[in-house]
This record gives sequence, structure tokens and C-alpha cells, in this order.
Amino acid sequence: MSGNLKGALLLMLAAAVFTGEVLLVRLAGDAAATSQIVFFRAFAQLLLGTAMVVAARGGFGTKRPGLQIARGLTSLGVWSLYYISFLLLDLALASTLTFSTSLFVALLAAPVLAERIGAARWIATLVGFAGVVIAAGVTPASFEPAVLLGIASAALAAVLVIMNRILVRTEKTPTIMFYIGVVTTLGTLPFASANWQPLSDTGFLLLATAGLVGAGGMWLTIEAYRAGEVSALAPFPYLRLVFAVAAGYLVFAEIPAWNTVLGMAIIVASTIYVARAEHRRGLAAPHR
Repeated sequence: MSGNLKGALLLMLAAAVFTGEVLLVRLAGDAAATSQIVFFRAFAQLLLGTAMVVAARGGFGTKRPGLQIARGLTSLGVWSLYYISFLLLDLALASTLTFSTSLFVALLAAPVLAERIGAARWIATLVGFAGVVIAAGVTPASFEPAVLLGIASAALAAVLVIMNRILVRTEKTPTIMFYIGVVTTLGTLPFASANWQPLSDTGFLLLATAGLVGAGGMWLTIEAYRAGEVSALAPFPYLRLVFAVAAGYLVFAEIPAWNTVLGMAIIVASTIYVARAEHRRGLAAPHR
């Protein structure tokens, strides 16, 4: 199997896995506090990061402890906003908003990393944000405030991308993954304990599975980009939008509005262009 074919298959599987993760969260959402959902995801991340370090036969030390802590705390913010947005919005719209991260990265790359942004990339970024506005249905009569949570999650995820770029100069991916798990688990534990809701066996199983599935989706993404070329793989993560529409319709009888579909198409086109440029500049480690 060629590297690009293997990468494509892994990304297709990751798209289905990430859709399954938010589907499980939606099913368990009424019975669990947000902090509980994040805790299960964080603990699964800790297990994954530990396994990756052990498998790589690396050490657990880090040369950038302060940045590792900041990166982990930012992940907590991203995950919290991410899960809340999926609890409040249709799966199709919430999934669409997550893909605006590449647009925010383009905005941050120039002032933070001193990267030169060409005119074509600026235009693609602006077009992408127009797609976000269309998908969100920004009109006085129909705007859904929860959309702001999804956009905020995407914006914070862009900050994670910038942090990743700095961290990978001195840290290996397993080390970064491990410290994400450590910081997020310790960071969310007090809030999860204070707001813990009694869970049925089914609720516990749903949350535990969602955490493991989300961590597994991150691992699949890492392995996909290890196997294939980023430029060849760029379109495949967007299969998640197809899965989100199908899952929303089949499980929750959600039919995406016309503006969501139009905005989705615009965001996909612009972010594929921007994401290819971002990956050519050395993007490493997943931003969630």
C-alpha cells in the first residue's frame, strides 16, 4: 500500500471516529456535566500520550515545561468550547465551524511567527470567513449565539497550532501528547469533582468510549500524516462533514439549512487552500 493511500484511509477512518466521538457526547450530554465530558477526554489523552512515549522508548522530560503547561491549559479551553458547541448546535454546523481553525492560523502566522502572507492566501482566508458568516446564519432574526462558542473553539485551536510550531523545535510528538494529557487531566479534575453528576452504567460507558474514541482519532490523524504527503491528503478530513450530516439526520433528524451547506462548501474550498500552505510551512502535531 502506498503512503498516500494508507494516509487517506487513516484520515477517512479518523473522520468517522471524530464524528462518532461527538455523537457519543451528544447522547450522554443530558446526563453529564461538561467538566465530566472533558475529564474523560483528558484521561484518555493521558493514556494515549503515555503509551506513545513508552512505545517510542523516549523519556518523559521536557525542555519547555512552561509552554507545555500553557498548551495543555489551552487545550482545556478548546475542548470545553468544542463539546458545548456540539451539545447546542446541529452536528453539521458545529463540525463546519471546526474547520475555520486554518483561517485563524493564517491571521496569527504573520504577527506571531513573522511569516509572510501572500495576497492569494489573504483572499482565501477572507473568503473562508465569509463562509463562516454564511454558515452561521448571521442575521438579526436567526443568529444562534452558540455559534460563537464554536468559533471561539476554532480560534483557540489556532493558538494551539502556533504553540505546536514552537514546541516541535525542541520536543517530540509523543512528549507533547503526554503533557497534554497530564495538564488537561489535572486541570479538569477539580471542576469535574465539584460538578460530578451521577452516571448510569450507560452514561459512564458513553463518556468513557467518547474519550477513548477522541484520543484514537488524534492518533489516527498523526499516523495518517506520518504515512502520506500533506498536500495529497488535504481533502480527506472534510469527509467528516459528510459523516456529520448523515449522523445528524439519522440519529437526531437534523436537516442542515441551505446557508449551512453553502457556507460549508465555501469553508472547505478556502481551508483546503490555506491548510496546504500551512502544512508546507511545517505544521506538526494535531491541534486538539
